[in-house]
Amino acid sequence: MIQQFFFIISYMRSMKARVAERGQVTIPKRLRERLGLKPGTILEFKDEQGRLVAVKSRSADPVSAVYGCLSKKIDTDVLIAELRGRG
Repeated sequence: MIQQFFFIISYMRSMKARVAERGQVTIPKRLRERLGLKPGTILEFKDEQGRLVAVKSRSADPVSAVYGCLSKKIDTDVLIAELRGRG
């Protein structure tokens, strides 16, 4: 029973994928879902002590990060004036 438990834990921690001829790797679905990786997500790769580490990148486009955050009820001219201290 204990051996089965450790097998399940190690399986959950270690998921394998094969590197394709062109260097592509498919991230296992359970891992993508758990980490919120969706099509178009940008990952940054780095080498840490011989391990490949992938980290979700911050938005590559600063406009995309804030697009749609303002309600259409706000007058942008008034908002900009307030931000610049003229309002």
